[in-house]
Amino acid sequence: MLELSWFQIVLVGICAIFIGIAKTGLPALTILVVATMASIFPARDSIGISLPMLITADLIAVAYYRHTVHWKTLLRMLPWVLGGLAAGYVLLFFVTVSRPIEIILGLIIISMVSLQIYRAKAGAKWLTNIPQSKLFIGVMGTLAGFTTMIGNAAGPVMAIFLLALALPKNVFIGTGAWFFLAVNLIKVPLYVNLDLITGETFLFYLWFIPIILLGALIGIKVLPYIPQKNFNLIIMVLAGIGGIRLLLPW
Repeated sequence: MLELSWFQIVLVGICAIFIGIAKTGLPALTILVVATMASIFPARDSIGISLPMLITADLIAVAYYRHTVHWKTLLRMLPWVLGGLAAGYVLLFFVTVSRPIEIILGLIIISMVSLQIYRAKAGAKWLTNIPQSKLFIGVMGTLAGFTTMIGNAAGPVMAIFLLALALPKNVFIGTGAWFFLAVNLIKVPLYVNLDLITGETFLFYLWFIPIILLGALIGIKVLPYIPQKNFNLIIMVLAGIGGIRLLLPW
C-alpha cells in the first residue's frame, strides 16, 4: 500500500504542509488534502494515513490558540458530534465509503456556502437566528461527526458552521482546533480497530512530522496579515472548492 513513486511522496509532503497551514491558518484547506490523499492511496486507506498528520497539527493549533475558544458552541455540539461519529463508524465497519455519500456531502456544503452568501449579500433577517437554533446545531454537529469519521472531511462543514456564527478569525481557528483535536483523538482507537491505522502507516507518518510543523508555522505567521473580511472570503471559496471536489470522482 505504501510503495510510492517519488512524485507521490512529494504530493504527500505538500499535503503535510497544507495540513499544518490548514490547522493554524486556513481550516477549509483540509478538504483539498483529503481529495489529494485519496488520489494517492485507496480512499478508505487514505483516512487512516492522514489522521496522525492531522492530530500533530491539531496539537500545535490548540497550544497556540488555547485562549481563543468558544466553549459554549463546542459543548452544545458535543452530543450530536458523538452521534455522527457512531454512525460513521457503523458505515465504515460494514461498507466502504461510497460515491453517493460524497455527492450528498458535496451538495450540502455547496448549499451552505450559497446560504451564507445569500445571508451576507441580501441581509435576510429570517436567516439571522438560524446559526443559534437547536436544529441547525444538531444537524451541523451530526454532519461534522459523521463526515470526519468516514473521510476526515468535516473541514468545510465546520468552516461554514463557525463562519455562520460570525466568530473573529482567532476564535474561529481556536474553536476549530479544539473540536478537531477532540474528535480526531476519539477516532484513533476506532481506526485501529478497523485496520485503517497500522504500524506501517504510523512509521510512514513519522517521516512527515517536520513538514507538518513547517506548515503550521506558516499558518501562524500568515493569519495575522489576513483581514477578517478576506479571511471569511477565503474560507468560503475553499469550502466551495471542497464541495465541488466531492462531487467529482477522485
